[in-house]
Amino acid sequence: MTRSWSRTSRVIAGTATALAVLTACGGGDDTANKPSGPVTITFWGWAKGSKDVVDAFNASHTDIRVKFEEIPSGTAGGYAKVSNAVKAGNAPDLVSIEYSSLPEFVSSGALQDIGGEFTEADRAKLLPQTVELTTLGGKSWAVPFDAAPQAFFYRKDLFAKYKVQVPTTWDEFRKAAEQVKKADAKARIGTFFPDDPTTFEAMAWQAGAQWFKAENDTWKIDTTDAATTRVTDYWQGLLDAGLVHKNASFSPEWTGSLKNGTTIGYLGASWGAGVLKGTLPEQNGKWAVAPMPSWDGKPASGMLGGTSFAVTKDSGQKAAAVTFAEWMSTTEDGVKARIASGTSSAFPAAAALRPVAKKAFDASYYGGQDIYALFEAAGASIGPNWAWGPTTGTTNTTIKDNFGKITQGGPGIADAVKAGHDATVAELTKRGLKVEG
Repeated sequence: MTRSWSRTSRVIAGTATALAVLTACGGGDDTANKPSGPVTITFWGWAKGSKDVVDAFNASHTDIRVKFEEIPSGTAGGYAKVSNAVKAGNAPDLVSIEYSSLPEFVSSGALQDIGGEFTEADRAKLLPQTVELTTLGGKSWAVPFDAAPQAFFYRKDLFAKYKVQVPTTWDEFRKAAEQVKKADAKARIGTFFPDDPTTFEAMAWQAGAQWFKAENDTWKIDTTDAATTRVTDYWQGLLDAGLVHKNASFSPEWTGSLKNGTTIGYLGASWGAGVLKGTLPEQNGKWAVAPMPSWDGKPASGMLGGTSFAVTKDSGQKAAAVTFAEWMSTTEDGVKARIASGTSSAFPAAAALRPVAKKAFDASYYGGQDIYALFEAAGASIGPNWAWGPTTGTTNTTIKDNFGKITQGGPGIADAVKAGHDATVAELTKRGLKVEG
């Protein structure tokens, strides 16, 4: 696994020329000392359990006080809010940023290099792959919190009722989808999220796609490779056959369909276990977790999300912000505070803290299933060759807008992906970067 991820590291960390702006932008004083007196920092985030973590930190620390504001998830408006605050000069000290969006925030000069505070000894506590995802242009830009391997959540009671086997391949998933629809004309095995391109991207990642590839000083963009085309055609086929719902993620429609049993599966990630538990407490004991179906039945996963904590460029409290970020990510108390809330099933980047997370998460909702063992195996199967580019916001916004236009007999998934490709190439070119694709 380490060897595989080293290739990812070279892809991402080796883009210093293509992302020259990474080393030219980003302010802050790298010589800042650790906080010596009471300071107040502001923190914006959306991950489940964040408020519980802040409360626990404030109750146990007197030298740093954290003021927390919950914002929408990144693609639901959170990133736009952070970007606007940075432009206006009133950004918080610390922000949650998913790995996929970190390169764009770095390239725009929105963040500070935290290498002076987040030391080699600190990074050694975390999985190398998550450290690599937060290292750009040879500099450290964020404290990794978790990894987010894919997983399939399903209503085991309704699978049993409809005599549906849990699928291990995507071919089996389609057959299972057909069985579910035949058993109950209103029920579906899962949902296509038109508002969430990251779920689709995780599917492409799992299939072996490489959308962004940096070679020397050139970005190579390819969203029409065989792996992506396979995923695109597959999901278009499910939509055309009416085998999955099409609802916005976490919308009232989606939640309502889970509550009334007309959606009996959820293709999500490790953090989804806490989401379901918090959203559907009345369904305690009815859900189970399985590995993500794969194309050949062998373990394979992409990464759906994954959180890091970054310091904004105008923060005057970098050391305090990093101290708090590290407490959240690398201490037993920090992980316990988040997981014990019951709403988070985060899979920590700090491998030593996974037993802590497992113990803190009450798995009775899943019948006592050892979901962290499943996440561990899924994490080990994450494909090694995916890298994120510096224009994820443009890519994802364009795909999201075009996913919303998908209609029977009208624009499809392939059209949305093509639009995302074209917008990405245009944006990279606009920024003066060399691009092929």
